[in-house]
Amino acid sequence: MNFAFSDEQEELRKAVRRFCEDKSPEAEVRRLMETTEGYDPAVWKQMGDQLGLQGLAIPEEYGGSGYSFVELVVVLEEMGRALLCSPYFSSVGLAANLLLASGDDGAKKEYLPGIAAGTTIATVALAEASGRWDEAGVTLQAAGSGAGWTLTGEKLYVLDGHTASLVLVAARSVAGVSVFAVDRAAPGFTATPLSTMDQTRKQARLTFEGTPARLVGADGGGWAALAKMLDLAAVALAAEQVGGAQKVLEMAVEYAKVRVQFGRPIGSFQAIKHKCADMLLEVESAKSAAYYAGWAAGEDNDELPVVASLAKSYCSEAYFHTAAENIQVHGGIGFTWEHPAHLYFKRAKSSELLFGDPTYHRELLAQRIGI
Repeated sequence: MNFAFSDEQEELRKAVRRFCEDKSPEAEVRRLMETTEGYDPAVWKQMGDQLGLQGLAIPEEYGGSGYSFVELVVVLEEMGRALLCSPYFSSVGLAANLLLASGDDGAKKEYLPGIAAGTTIATVALAEASGRWDEAGVTLQAAGSGAGWTLTGEKLYVLDGHTASLVLVAARSVAGVSVFAVDRAAPGFTATPLSTMDQTRKQARLTFEGTPARLVGADGGGWAALAKMLDLAAVALAAEQVGGAQKVLEMAVEYAKVRVQFGRPIGSFQAIKHKCADMLLEVESAKSAAYYAGWAAGEDNDELPVVASLAKSYCSEAYFHTAAENIQVHGGIGFTWEHPAHLYFKRAKSSELLFGDPTYHRELLAQRIGI
């Protein structure tokens, strides 16, 4: 097994990094944070038209480029590094993966080409008021049969739920948990933006009042696809976290070199040296976990459920700790609104809780390896 990135993958990384540096500088991130939509439609279109990022890991038969999950890891790492404000994670990391795992060829043919082209913004509505990410947490009611289904209930913490034109909803029918596709124009559907700590990643509350929906996959057979999507989403998020952790490490090291105190750069003091060394160790270990999980996802092998939880738990803690230490290295300026350190700190905290916190994933990991 070779876990090194190929020359082509490194070129992809360079292209995405240049794009993110150009389109997502700190000033643009702050501007988009203040908007309701949370992204720039022109940049979103460029991502699809010029770089083909939305369709990167979608099979060619559905309008994508047919690359593997490893390429997706590269892209998400760079997006996490730049805090790129876009519905990429919800459309590609969640919705596209759920459709691919659903086994519903008709739904794949209908929805995936739009996601791949960037013309469809999609998301997945799973969590509810309980805040759970497991099968038992799905209580939203689905009623009907055949082509005539309706949904009634509420979903929370839905990434980009207020801007998505397609929402894949986890709901419970008589047969069990199923997946349903809902158009944002459907009657009885309401999307309300939520106030969040991390303003770079928008979330919404979705309300369904007898909303018409299309069944995706088999009635009562939705949890297998949702579980697969959650594992892939955990790996995708770990890649994002690694990108952010690497960035805050670089910020801390650079500041330690240029900030002079008592006539010396603060990086020459042992306490700062130790902080930076510990951060480097955590970032490199997080990369190992995320890259291995990305390889397992790309190969779609039996290790995926185990390494997905391992990567999510470790990368969550590594990112949060390095983001916090970056603030400590910067001292007083690091606590201010004007400094970008807090943007990464808030992203690190929200990502730590998304799809289950590290304790939840360590418990999952223990169950999956039979402890």
